[in-house]
Amino acid sequence: MDYKKTNAPTTTVTRDLMEVCEDTGNIYETVAIIGKRANQIAAEMKNDLSKKLQEFASYNDNLEEVFENREQIEISRYYEKLPKPTLIATQEYIEGKVYYRNPAKEKEKLQ
Repeated sequence: MDYKKTNAPTTTVTRDLMEVCEDTGNIYETVAIIGKRANQIAAEMKNDLSKKLQEFASYNDNLEEVFENREQIEISRYYEKLPKPTLIATQEYIEGKVYYRNPAKEKEKLQ
């Protein structure tokens, strides 16, 4: 996933909670959905960053040598400037890009 192409703001935005929870009708359910998606995004971002930084890993036990690799610093700065996972998840939820379901509600509909 390319996180730079997201429409999510990089800073905190005040939102009308009633508009956000229109789909579910329950603010707590909405926050749980956004929270789970944010955890997925954070894990994916962490894996991507780990894979990119793995190339620069030094397996020497010498503590005196500390390498400052310019590419490594640029990669780290790129990830620091990205919107936080909660902001990305909230934006995805508002845009309708998040798929969710509640098995308890589906069970009630069947009865």
